[in-house]
Amino acid sequence: TQSQNDFETTLSKLQAGIDSRGFKTFAVIDHAKGAKSVDAMLRPTTLVIFGNPKGGTPLIQASQTMGIVLPLKALVYQNADGSVAIATPDIRHSLKEHGVEGKEALTTKIEGALAAIATEASQ
Repeated sequence: TQSQNDFETTLSKLQAGIDSRGFKTFAVIDHAKGAKSVDAMLRPTTLVIFGNPKGGTPLIQASQTMGIVLPLKALVYQNADGSVAIATPDIRHSLKEHGVEGKEALTTKIEGALAAIATEASQ
């Protein structure tokens, strides 16, 4: 999702969208800061890891390997041209990859939440 906002605004709005939906933020990883720690340059790139055990647990119960996919993630990054984007995982693909079936309603709910969060953060 392309953002109409600068990096910091996009990241802030993303985190607000996560919080407003009752998700818990487990970690925020600033990849650019990590790169700087080894004297390397990286445009702003931050990964936010978040979730809700109420939604994630049934998916991990269906296939424990979903624990590599969950909690959810969103990456806010700045492109070389200065534009900012948000990347989120393809949950439907991940479920298929891990053999999870019969979770259509939950999958649709997660997809909707990820799309709404990314859209709000980008406007």
